[in-house]
Formats: sequence, structure tokens, C-alpha cells
Amino acid sequence: MARFRGPRAKLCRRLEFPVFESPKFASPRKNYPPGQHGQSRRRKLSNYGVQLREKQRIKYLYGVLEKQFRNYFKKAQAKSGPTGHNLLIMLETRLDNIVYRLGLAHTRRSARQLVTHKHFMVNNKIVNIPSYSCKQGDIIQVRNKSKKAEIFHDSMRRIQGENPMPWLFLDKAKLSGTFENVPERDEIPEPVNEQLVVELYSK
Repeated sequence: MARFRGPRAKLCRRLEFPVFESPKFASPRKNYPPGQHGQSRRRKLSNYGVQLREKQRIKYLYGVLEKQFRNYFKKAQAKSGPTGHNLLIMLETRLDNIVYRLGLAHTRRSARQLVTHKHFMVNNKIVNIPSYSCKQGDIIQVRNKSKKAEIFHDSMRRIQGENPMPWLFLDKAKLSGTFENVPERDEIPEPVNEQLVVELYSK
């Protein structure tokens, strides 16, 4: 399973980016890179270093391994349209990410765990593969046996408004959501520069 088991705060400091959704990683107490010389040595990154850091940001943000990420990139290249946009769209349409986007889980890590533990159905069939690629029109819902779990009701209370994302429809009462259409790039709120990843893999 693609899970980072190391110190998450240090990773966020090294990447200078909150790759985990918990608010405590958005503003770390130490705003310099980890390590003995993190506070004293601030070297300017090369172009390669900037590209590599951006790839690492996106990879950890969506919780995928290096091999998985490279496979996503190859598939994105084979599709028509900008490769970077295709890459982000493929990552956004993962089941664990959609569960997170719908607000049925607080973080992507939590969404991954809930999917793995068979709490969700896609089109009335239990799916326990976090990387499952959802398609337009798919209905994602909490299975009946899990609807009484407090974690889902707590998640619904946190959501403001009806639809958390313009390309998803959420039914709070039924603990279900519909993948209405493939998102455009400007509908994906992550502040990442996917073009740097394209440049990195194009070398």
C-alpha cells in the first residue's frame, strides 16, 4: 500500500508545502528545512531541483508511490490534451481522492483507509481499491452497514454548503455522491505546477 510512514511534519518542511491535509502541517512551528544545517544553509535550487520537488509534492499529496506515479504519467502522455492536466485529472479521479473531495473523509489518508476497509460502494458494488478510477456518472456511497458510523456523520457536519466541488454532487442525507463530470484544470484547487513534472520526465 502506498503509505508514507515517516515523520510527516519533516516532509512538509523539506518540500515547503503542506502535502497532508491536517491543519497542523499548513503552518509548522519551524519554517526551515529539517536537519542539522536546515536553518543555516538555504541553497538556491537548480531547475532540476525545482522540478523534482514539484513531482514529490504531487506524489505525496495524492499518496502514490514512485512507480505508480510514473505509470500515471505514461498514461497521461498517451491521452490527447496537455499531459500535465491529464495527469492531475487521473489523480483526482481516484476513488480515495473522490471520497475525500466529497467530504466523506477528513483527509486522503483517512479516505484510503475507509475504502480499503470496504466502507464504500461504487454503483452498488463494494470497491476496496483506493486507486480505482471513477468514471463520469459513477455513484459513490457509504455501504448500508457503515452508515451508522460516527466518522461519516461527523464529516457531514463539517461540510459547508451542498456540493464541495463543482464536478461532484453530494447527497448528505444518503451519504452518497455522484461523479458528474471530469474536472477542468481550474476546478482542481491544488496549488501545484504540473508542467514542471512534464519537464522533469521529458529529459
